[in-house]
Amino acid sequence: MFDNIAPAYDFMNRAMTLGVDKRWRKTMVNTLARHGAEDILDVATGTGDVAIQIASTLAGSKLTGIDLSEKMIEVGRKKISEAQLSDRITLMQGDCLELPMPDNSFDAVTVAYGVRNFSNLSKGYREMARVLRPGGMLAVLELSSPRSPIVRPLYNIYTRCIIPAVGRMVSKDSDAYTYLPKSIEAVPQGERMLDLMRQAGLEQAAYRSFTFGVCTLYTAVKPEKQ
Repeated sequence: MFDNIAPAYDFMNRAMTLGVDKRWRKTMVNTLARHGAEDILDVATGTGDVAIQIASTLAGSKLTGIDLSEKMIEVGRKKISEAQLSDRITLMQGDCLELPMPDNSFDAVTVAYGVRNFSNLSKGYREMARVLRPGGMLAVLELSSPRSPIVRPLYNIYTRCIIPAVGRMVSKDSDAYTYLPKSIEAVPQGERMLDLMRQAGLEQAAYRSFTFGVCTLYTAVKPEKQ
């Protein structure tokens, strides 16, 4: 599915969030900057938006991006080349549930809009915790469902009707943007998401919601001593 929508993916991200997704990513990158990190893994990197933003913000950082979709990575590599960041960002195709990296490899791991697509979220968190160095931060940005009784009905109309209709026209994939609201509803949110991080051996788990609750940033840290 993601191979099919790769050419339209960036446009749809901007369109369906009205461009606010850039601000959400900026908050995640700034959180990472305050924690301090040089070697960073971007899981479910897609077309490389997060990797590019991190490299542009954190001087001296080196990034590895991994994604299951080769077509998404192809788009990302082109963007990285155009941004003249090929010497600092490497993208690779691979399974995020079986990361091909040794233990304690990275100062930080990031995921943006990706964990809801994991077939086994608990395993995904264990893998990300495994490759983190002690003291390293995991930062997860994910779409979420607003709880407000005023916002929720409008949100449901937008995600279940408008986005799928536009997605079909732009991406030519009839399933991809129908899948989107279903995946958002299915993914654990709030404290349930933090519990999964803690079960993976991470600590200092916390979350922060944005824009009426339609997006959430989750963070956690690998203990210095285990």
